[in-house]
Amino acid sequence: MPKFFTLAEANEALKIIRPIMDEVMLIRERILDNQPEIWAVVEKSAGNGGNPTLSKMVVEFEKFDALLHQILDTGAQIKDINIGLLDFSAVKDGREVYLCWQHGEGDIAYWHELDMGFAGRQPIEYF
Repeated sequence: MPKFFTLAEANEALKIIRPIMDEVMLIRERILDNQPEIWAVVEKSAGNGGNPTLSKMVVEFEKFDALLHQILDTGAQIKDINIGLLDFSAVKDGREVYLCWQHGEGDIAYWHELDMGFAGRQPIEYF
């Protein structure tokens, strides 16, 4: 069962999440920047005992995974890691909806119905 947030609780959780998401996005960029090299290294190191570049990237992936779990532990749901999109389950008029936040935004400014997604975001004033 999801944790349900009030708007104030979701914004409070963002105080913890924002710096974590900043780091997630930086690691994501480093991983993507090294992607062509990673695949070549994986192919070469599969039979020869490893490679320093690959070892470094394994550390990045482990940190990335740990940071994502820290975000999930708050009760937030990661919807799109490429743009840093999170949803927080909430209740509006007796039904479940999502409070929606994207990396780089301030406090939560949007919400949407469960089946609408990012494209159906509505200003928080209509929450």
